[in-house]
Amino acid sequence: MTGRLVALLVLVAATAAAGQDLARRVAAAAAGQVRFSYAARPGIYGNGRNIISWDCRDGRCRNRQVDGNYSDEDEWHTACDSGPVRVALTVRGGAVTRLRVYVGGDWRPTTGAVDLGTVSTREATGFLLGLARLGSRVGREAIFPATLADSVSIWPDLLRIARDRAVHEETRKSAVFWLGQAAGAAATTGLSDLVDDTSTDLEVKKSAVFAMSQLPHEDGVPALIRVARGNQSPAVRKSALFWLGQTNDPRAIALFEEILTKP
Repeated sequence: MTGRLVALLVLVAATAAAGQDLARRVAAAAAGQVRFSYAARPGIYGNGRNIISWDCRDGRCRNRQVDGNYSDEDEWHTACDSGPVRVALTVRGGAVTRLRVYVGGDWRPTTGAVDLGTVSTREATGFLLGLARLGSRVGREAIFPATLADSVSIWPDLLRIARDRAVHEETRKSAVFWLGQAAGAAATTGLSDLVDDTSTDLEVKKSAVFAMSQLPHEDGVPALIRVARGNQSPAVRKSALFWLGQTNDPRAIALFEEILTKP
């Protein structure tokens, strides 16, 4: 068995059962680029190149990632599409050394690339979250594409990653950030989300929440938790949850779990 297969089969062992078949297919591919695609959840849009937006509704997106380091080898430049999510892995020396994610567009034919086609979102997230546990930069980068998948709930896996001290610290921080995003969305379900965004009072309150986030953790975290639990404004609660997601504090993680497990 080659060193490449040994290294990638370690990923199979670390990956959730739903992603094991995909991990084996990656392990069986030749060194170079390996691609796969899967369905994006509602509210996810991208240009197939270097922009991915989420929390999109009625033509407006609240969050966006712009990556200036895109590769022309991987995708077409297109108008804004709602999917699919496209992941390109680079395999070198027996390990996945790079991960790139796109939304929308079509793969450009590239000599030597192995295209595994469209996989289920359960397979994709199982594989990506297994990759996240391997402790490299690629592992940290694997969490974001997992959050884009349709019809799967990954927050229990993110909780386990966030609490696992064997996982690389930067990966744990990334897991906490996306837990905060998930908890913020759950806390405002069924409410008119951020209707008063432009009002002065709301912006003043959100500025105060930001100021709390800059306090030492022993002061700032309890203050943010109080706001997240009891403030009357959904927008202010969501802002507090966002800043809690930056803290990597066990109290914040416990609050996210409480919100997400609420019936």
